[in-house]
Amino acid sequence: MKFSIRQDQLIQPLQMVSSIVDRRHESPLLANILLRITPQGLTLTGTDLEVEMITHINISNAQTGETTLPARKLLDICRTIPGESDISFSIDGSQATIRCGRSRFTLATLPSDEFPALKGIDDPEEFAISQQRLKQLIDYTSFSMANQDVRYFLNGICMELHKDSISTVATDGHRLALCSLRNETGVSETRQLIIPRKAVIELSRLLSENDEEVTIQTGTNSIRFLLTDVIFSTRLIDGQFPDYERVIPQSNSNELVVDRVSLGQALKRASILSNEKIRSVRLNLESELLRISARNQEQEESEEEVPARYSGGSLEIGFNVNYLLDILQVLDDEQVRILFGDSNSSCLINSSEPVMCRYVVMPMRL
Repeated sequence: MKFSIRQDQLIQPLQMVSSIVDRRHESPLLANILLRITPQGLTLTGTDLEVEMITHINISNAQTGETTLPARKLLDICRTIPGESDISFSIDGSQATIRCGRSRFTLATLPSDEFPALKGIDDPEEFAISQQRLKQLIDYTSFSMANQDVRYFLNGICMELHKDSISTVATDGHRLALCSLRNETGVSETRQLIIPRKAVIELSRLLSENDEEVTIQTGTNSIRFLLTDVIFSTRLIDGQFPDYERVIPQSNSNELVVDRVSLGQALKRASILSNEKIRSVRLNLESELLRISARNQEQEESEEEVPARYSGGSLEIGFNVNYLLDILQVLDDEQVRILFGDSNSSCLINSSEPVMCRYVVMPMRL
């Protein structure tokens, strides 16, 4: 097996595939990536048994074959080589020789026939969506995912497929993010697919902010995303996602309308003196004014006043400031519309089209 490739042609696909590899895994083979040369070109494959990424690179004049090489070492070597340099690979038995100019590296290989692959999807349901829109659905909700929660079904995003729309939902038990987009899926009945946290993060990095389409194939236990030169697959979390509609407030009638940028800046300033552990801020709402205050364990205080339109009785309520800032960072609206009930009720934040989003944040005791 022999081939030659330019560094700038190899480095980005190699970085993407290497990000999947689990370096802490007990199996040495899972610290490797699979290199396969076919008449169609070079493919690189990385997996951690739950997530798999395959990238394709067009090359010519190569000798077909396949092997596995240690991902981290190969990536470190390629990073140190100038961008327009040619790198030659020669694999002979259990060793691979890599040359570039006067540099030579010898890496140990492991058998490719033992490299694990995710099981294929039998009779997948398939549809296409703009990469930009799918990325928005993910990025507008993923910050609300749980992280290492014992309720394992919360450690990811729930993708809900309807015949003519897609929704993504994430919650960590203290906040909830729900975004929906009209898009034909072809499914005959509503399906819920829970995509694990690691796959969500990697998928967001893969997707571009343009109108190129990504094809999505869904199966019983896995989901696959087909991009131009990348195939990204992941197992689904086996579990029942909570009935999120039950926690979305239906009767919040106290409405606050405030400039998004001004609110975000005021929250950041006020939070400087908030309690470092619970990160709480206090909101006092009056007809034309929003007052934000915070206090820490050293009895230091901060206070901000923000012009706002508020319809409802005077209200004092506390929130984790990070939860509010996470929402404001993904919204595009100039004005933020927040609906409140009372000081013990969750607030509801809505955003406008084309991606319709609703955010629920539970209050904190003052």
